[in-house]
Amino acid sequence: MNSIFLKACRGEATERTPVWFMRQAGRYMAEYRAIRAQKTMLQVINSPELSAEVTLQPINTFGFDAAIIFSDILPPLQGMGLDLEFVKGKGPVIYNPLRENKQIDLLATPPAEESMQGTLDAIGLVSAELTPRNIPLIGFCGAPFTLAAYAVEGSGSKNYAHVKSLMYSEPAAWDRLMNKLVTVMTDYLLKQAQAGASALQIFDSWAGAALGKLEYAEYVDPYNRALIAAVKRRTDVPIIYFGLGTTLYMDVVRENGADVYGVDWKLPLSEAWESLGDNKAIQGNLDPIALLAPWRELKHRIDIVLDQADGRNGHIFNLGHGILPQTPIENVQRTVDYIRERTSN
Repeated sequence: MNSIFLKACRGEATERTPVWFMRQAGRYMAEYRAIRAQKTMLQVINSPELSAEVTLQPINTFGFDAAIIFSDILPPLQGMGLDLEFVKGKGPVIYNPLRENKQIDLLATPPAEESMQGTLDAIGLVSAELTPRNIPLIGFCGAPFTLAAYAVEGSGSKNYAHVKSLMYSEPAAWDRLMNKLVTVMTDYLLKQAQAGASALQIFDSWAGAALGKLEYAEYVDPYNRALIAAVKRRTDVPIIYFGLGTTLYMDVVRENGADVYGVDWKLPLSEAWESLGDNKAIQGNLDPIALLAPWRELKHRIDIVLDQADGRNGHIFNLGHGILPQTPIENVQRTVDYIRERTSN
């Protein structure tokens, strides 16, 4: 496959800027809400047919240049022994959070076929549909720190007290936990590539909110490097690293070995390139809230991103975080159409 998305991941010239949105399959689409009215989140994720259907909905509606498999970063934790539920109005909840070292030692490290076969099968279904259309499919996983934070906190957190206390007070236990997560996520990413994913994204949603630069460098970055290096030893598909809120220490992030770096909306794209280096591919970075604005303002915000990219190789237009459920469908379509029109050679 030689799509413009994959060319951009490799830093090659493209005939226009590729575009896709994080969380592009989801609650802002009526078709998805109709499915979720009948099924829970985990039921959709575990059904290859439903997951494939949801994955394809935004591709068939808007014509994005890449699809991302519909799943979530947390289900692999179930296979490790954690009791996960997506609670309506609250989000993910883990009912047996890791609060003792013995719990960490008892965590399993099963192969992806045992715990995530539904997603692997969905990838096979979607890639069979999209490969003839030259549209790549992105597989993904959670970064070790973000998964550890969910596993220890048990749900969302304001101050990350439990996970940071473990990190600071029990470094050996922290190392065991993070290495187990690296093992499981390495296998999961590789199996997604084998199933048909053409690129792989690592979501580090909590590191930037929880940690400063020194803590990130000591307690997080070594495990991100280990994960990326282990995957790269066995596959050549591009790896995208997206760290929400990590723009303050991009000089550390840029050395983790990823091929593409997702950038949130808080740092101008031009400054992100200065921090990462001109040879790095960048994905981003429209503020998701901009999609709620009137077209004149939304267009202005899109232009800012494109002007800062300035037509250089290696830019993938995306949001600085996931698309919001209340996003108007017409704004998504108009954004995709405008980016294609403005950037076409």
